[in-house]
Amino acid sequence: MFASPAFAQAAASPAATGTMGILEQFLPLVLIFVVFYLLLIRPQQKRMKQHKEMLNQLRRGDRVVTAGGIIGTINKLVNDTEVAVEIADGVRVRVLRATITEVLGKGEPVAAEKAETDKPTEK
Repeated sequence: MFASPAFAQAAASPAATGTMGILEQFLPLVLIFVVFYLLLIRPQQKRMKQHKEMLNQLRRGDRVVTAGGIIGTINKLVNDTEVAVEIADGVRVRVLRATITEVLGKGEPVAAEKAETDKPTEK
């Protein structure tokens, strides 16, 4: 009815389990990690890098969409973390740069606008 002690000891011998048994046990875990990296982690890091580049390239006059769905035009870059956005005529709000999700349209370069307004008028 029960297995004899000789059979039980033979099944647990190191030669029977060996290094191949350990490799077979960890192979599915390694494959799952590789799949997660390729399908989830790597694309998310790529999106984060693109978003960071987009935020660094913001300038006055850009039409943007915030995370709350508000569409407006950048009026002023307050500091590294805040932006003043005009959402209606005369209505300006300060939003965090990180909440800007998309740039709908690029504005005119500030240097060109300033150069035109600073020209001396001839009389």
